[in-house]
Amino acid sequence: MGNSKIDTVIFDLGGVLIDWNPEYLYAKIFKDDKEKMDWFLSNVCTPDWNMEQDAGRSFEDATKLLVKEYPEYKKEISAFYERWEEMIKSEIYDTVLILNYLKELNEVKLYALTNWSIQTFPIAQQRFDFLKQFEGIVVSGEEKTRKPYSRIYEITLKRYDLLPETCLFIDDSIDNVNAAKSLNINALHYKNPSQLRSDLNQLGLLS
Repeated sequence: MGNSKIDTVIFDLGGVLIDWNPEYLYAKIFKDDKEKMDWFLSNVCTPDWNMEQDAGRSFEDATKLLVKEYPEYKKEISAFYERWEEMIKSEIYDTVLILNYLKELNEVKLYALTNWSIQTFPIAQQRFDFLKQFEGIVVSGEEKTRKPYSRIYEITLKRYDLLPETCLFIDDSIDNVNAAKSLNINALHYKNPSQLRSDLNQLGLLS
């Protein structure tokens, strides 16, 4: 970390504050046949395919594209959007407690930077009240770009008039963390709430 005093914390959402995983839905669809589910999520509805929706592609276009390639999986592919909410288990409670505590301390500004489809983000906004704690949220689907591309970090800094050296970015993806660091943003690789609490304590942000 740099010597500048951190005055802003930027949270990722999925995997840090919200427990989202396609396996929660597809375990039901494939009736707990893990081998079939893993193959489907590695070869059909892949993370790379989903990232294009995070970057602005519509679910309709994405579904058509895959159904054309894998017509035998039309029902399963369509479920990705039609039953998307079943991929959200819950908030990650102990991380939300940390967020709430930072808000109570009122010593840092709080923002979120998330890779999320613009079509499904309103569902999260309706479901999770803690999202109101943020002074601003940058959603990749709205910006038509996503982490780890530098442009979305630059959009965030410019929109809220932030200095990279005084920001702390928290994400569960090491690629996203490294991208932030390359732009002189302080960054933590999130693994679990207790590790995050320890890291923030070491930085003096929780006292």
